[in-house]
Amino acid sequence: MSQGLWIEFGAIALAHGLAVASPGPDFALILRQSLRYGRTTAIRSAFGIGCGILVHVSYALLGLGLLVRNSPMGFTILKVAGTGYLAWMGWRALQSRGPTHLMVEDETPPGARRGAWRRGFLTNVLNPKAALFFVTLYTTLVSPDTSRGWQAVYGAWMAVWTFGWFSLVAALFARPSWRQAYLRSGVWVDRAMGVVFLGFAVNVLLAKAR
Repeated sequence: MSQGLWIEFGAIALAHGLAVASPGPDFALILRQSLRYGRTTAIRSAFGIGCGILVHVSYALLGLGLLVRNSPMGFTILKVAGTGYLAWMGWRALQSRGPTHLMVEDETPPGARRGAWRRGFLTNVLNPKAALFFVTLYTTLVSPDTSRGWQAVYGAWMAVWTFGWFSLVAALFARPSWRQAYLRSGVWVDRAMGVVFLGFAVNVLLAKAR
């Protein structure tokens, strides 16, 4: 790997790392999954988010992301889908009555276990701001001379890093002390998270292609 590729990789890794660490729908989902269902279910959602990164990387590599950014109809479709999904998650959280006890893995509802990956995947894939981020990343930081192979390596790194970061977040917030606090005031936490998801839905709806 040449020095130029290392510099390029470092710039991409830094930009992506800062973006992943900033609060957003992905973080909010992992936080709620960790508190409500525990670490294992939250890590399944983290894996779904990491897989979502691969989707963004794939169409950035293929040049399809430019169609989303430059096509008003395509971008609007993605916005409406993302807004609807986040609004649905917010509404579900607002309807929550809070936990009656701390769930362990065996007690997690089958639907929550089966849907954990899907929730993470859809939360990431349907976020038009994430789509724009990866398109911008590949068009501004990646040299046209960089091979598709190395560009794919960059994408794989970002997917693995995303999964690792949110797995760490899951492990942190699934600790007994955090979950005990959630048990005491879970209904208000869920409602607050519902408002957060609705806020992200509005934010997505107002997003503009750059």
